Amino acid sequence: MKRKAFSLAAAASSFATSALADPMTNGSPYYGYGHMWDGGYGFIGLGMMILFWGAIILLVVWAIRALSDGGSRKRRSSSALEILQERLARGEIDTEEYQARKKALED
Repeated sequence: MKRKAFSLAAAASSFATSALADPMTNGSPYYGYGHMWDGGYGFIGLGMMILFWGAIILLVVWAIRALSDGGSRKRRSSSALEILQERLARGEIDTEEYQARKKALED
């Protein structure tokens, strides 16, 4: 008797789960669960997913650039006197021109 009741319960539960999983209720294919593309929201969801991941990638790239020096940043601006000293050291100007420009900068 218990075995027959168990078999009946197993059969009933298997029919119940297949009936609940059927998205076509009342013969209409648009009634029930649409599974991603039903209702026209699939392309909007795809676009939002692309925007989301694009924003995440841009945020990561921005953070990496902001936090790492990487040698790409310009060095701080030098004063006019430092630039003049560098030009003298490289031999672009002679000492007479250096003295004249230095005097002009100090005035």
